[in-house]
Amino acid sequence: MGNVVLMQGNEACVEGALAAGMRLYAGYPITPSTEIAEISSLRLPQEGGKFIQMEDEIASIACAIGASVAGVKAMTATSGPGFSLKQENLGYAALAEIPLVVVDVQRMGPSTGMPTFPSQGDMMMARWGTHGDHPVIALCPSSVKETYDLSIRAFNLSEKFRTPVLLMMDELVGHLREGMELPNPEEIEIVDRPTVKYPDPKRLPYHMKAGQLVPQMAPFGKGQRYNITGLIHDESGFPTNSTEEARKMMERLMHKISDNYDYIKDLCVENMDDADIAIFCYGGTARAAKSAMDEAREKGLKVGIFRPRTIWPFPENELAGASRKLKKIVVAEHNFGQMLLEVQRVVKNNCQVSFVGKWNGGVITPSEILAKIEEA
Repeated sequence: MGNVVLMQGNEACVEGALAAGMRLYAGYPITPSTEIAEISSLRLPQEGGKFIQMEDEIASIACAIGASVAGVKAMTATSGPGFSLKQENLGYAALAEIPLVVVDVQRMGPSTGMPTFPSQGDMMMARWGTHGDHPVIALCPSSVKETYDLSIRAFNLSEKFRTPVLLMMDELVGHLREGMELPNPEEIEIVDRPTVKYPDPKRLPYHMKAGQLVPQMAPFGKGQRYNITGLIHDESGFPTNSTEEARKMMERLMHKISDNYDYIKDLCVENMDDADIAIFCYGGTARAAKSAMDEAREKGLKVGIFRPRTIWPFPENELAGASRKLKKIVVAEHNFGQMLLEVQRVVKNNCQVSFVGKWNGGVITPSEILAKIEEA
């Protein structure tokens, strides 16, 4: 057995990242993610890594991108206002195919909002925040243990697919404290980016063999100079105005995620085998949903939980299949209904869809979910 510890969600994020191999954190303090920076500043030097507090959120993600280009696993963390500022460089990292983990501990907005109050108002920004079509992987933990595990998985996915990965926490999870068992290091699966160890100086940095979707990466300083740009580029890394090259590149970027849907998806379902009603939830709403489900079951109502841990790409296939067997889905989230729209889009007329939301900094209660379950 590993060590049993009492840990905060933000602390678990750091420990998971370190276990995955993070050796650089660049960030700027912002509530409710500040503990991630504080703990990183303490723990990284102990692991031979580097912590740097940058002058702002834009510089923070730029620094992490630069470290990743040099071959170092890097992370930055923020909350809603900082997540807005990071969007341009998120698009840059997606197009240039630079591995990176960005943590967003969500708080109530818009603007500076209410910094210490919970929200899940950044979920659509995670998908569409940066301009243009782009690949997105976003994970959403609901407990301290899941935060640890998904921090590791965020790095693994980022490295495997050479793309930024988002860890979409919220204040409830970030500041939650609970006991968890830290796994032994040898039990943890670690994925490293496809790397060219001894690159030919004339190698095309974005060249791939037929059928491949992710190019090998030559870290800067390891023998090959090459161009990195936010412009559409060909295999040489230099900009191109060729519409055919643009088509090929964009389709590859999107397909390296969509073609690996089954590998990336991650769901937690409870009592769905016989359920007539399902609660769709994620992140900090999970505990209220679980209590509501248990109360409903005690009353004889067949209620289950459908909870994505990978929120992007959205679990369309699984939700569509589940909805055909249900009478009703209750969507519970701390916003005006951002994922509600996705559920409605996928479910169509398969079953009824209801909504329980909260957007004033308050917390959804089990009784509010139960009341929606018992309607009609």
